[in-house]
Amino acid sequence: MRTRSRWAVRAAATALLVAAAACGQEEPPPSAAAPAQAATTTCASKGALTMWERSGGNKQMVDMLVEAWNTKNPDCKINLTYIPHTEMVGKIAQGVASGDVPDLLGMDLIYAPQFEKEQQLVDITDQIKDWPELKTASKGHMTVATYQDRLFGVPLYADVSALFYNKDLFTKAGLDPDKPPTSLAELRSYADKITALGGGVKGYYLPGNCAGCNIFTVGPLMWASGATIEAANPGDEPLVGDGVKQVLQFTRDMVKAGNVPEGSRTENGETFHLQFGSGKVGMMGTGNFNITLARQQNPGMNFGIALLPGTAPNSSASFIGGDLVVVPKGSKRVNDAVNVMKFLLSDEVQVEVYAKALNLTTRTDMVDNQYFKAEPLVGDVAKALAVGRTPYTVTFFEQINSPQGPWLKMLQRAYYSDDDLDTVIADTKKEMKAIAGRS
Repeated sequence: MRTRSRWAVRAAATALLVAAAACGQEEPPPSAAAPAQAATTTCASKGALTMWERSGGNKQMVDMLVEAWNTKNPDCKINLTYIPHTEMVGKIAQGVASGDVPDLLGMDLIYAPQFEKEQQLVDITDQIKDWPELKTASKGHMTVATYQDRLFGVPLYADVSALFYNKDLFTKAGLDPDKPPTSLAELRSYADKITALGGGVKGYYLPGNCAGCNIFTVGPLMWASGATIEAANPGDEPLVGDGVKQVLQFTRDMVKAGNVPEGSRTENGETFHLQFGSGKVGMMGTGNFNITLARQQNPGMNFGIALLPGTAPNSSASFIGGDLVVVPKGSKRVNDAVNVMKFLLSDEVQVEVYAKALNLTTRTDMVDNQYFKAEPLVGDVAKALAVGRTPYTVTFFEQINSPQGPWLKMLQRAYYSDDDLDTVIADTKKEMKAIAGRS
């Protein structure tokens, strides 16, 4: 999940968005700029297409998708440019302001509502609204691709969070390696037994200094327990539901019981993806990217994947991250960009590019394929698509992902202090509401 990277501060991008409006960069609606055509998976016109994508995302997957398009469409190949992840938001806003934009771009999905609200993306509703593929497209992606009932993009690739568990440590601790925990109570009980093995082994992992890692892995524990986290709009109440306090108490208890490595307190996301593959962690929330990484780190380790649980037995949730493919305002190739979207969602590409490379498909009806059947762990993690969600707010960075934001401060107080949890939640609510109110 690429939210674990330190994202650009939204304020800088907002200034550029305002500048774009001040420069009068108002393009006619897509239908006026480029008459809508029936979408295909081939070129609408000849000539190379330009595309930007952020570094630090799923580069291998995006490279393969572009190569597949280029092989099928030699008359309108995509020229792909990677923009440093921390510069991407500002780069897009600056491009829209100056008119120097690519024909299409991959965008960290969490920032889409910000650009949709500021009218910096092309509304493609009329061209794609009747596509049957959208019925099974990743719900998290399509939620943030929608603003005021209008559509602005489709999934490019997906990262989902799930519970990875070390079957070898389960066996040593006397646990059934084929029965992962299905509730927070079971997770605690299993962690206690794994930690009791000693030798530096710990039952669970919590990243103590990484806001993005925690919304990716602790956020779903709250959602699965019936809670709402962010304030989506001004006036909305954040941190609603008993699940917020229940999960904070759960995490505090895990830390106090010694089930979490002491070194995790300083984890800022830089080594988060390497923790499970060490073989010293019994269970942790992480992402589908960790399947390959863990095998590279520790080829002999036997592990499984389950859904992240909530307080009630068999409750579950996941964070859906990744990128959308969208059309920036000012693009001269809207119809071609839409055709690329159709191509990405096609049955053939979903199976023969995404699944064949053991990357998650972005349509839930495509997970039943020969490649996932041959690699059951990918099939297991793909189940998270059906229970996943993505926060929807134009102030995601300030509320959730900022290293100095209220979300991380709340979690650190829960993990490492004895502050009254009701007070901790109340303080965080106040700060989140104030941030949302300024949007």
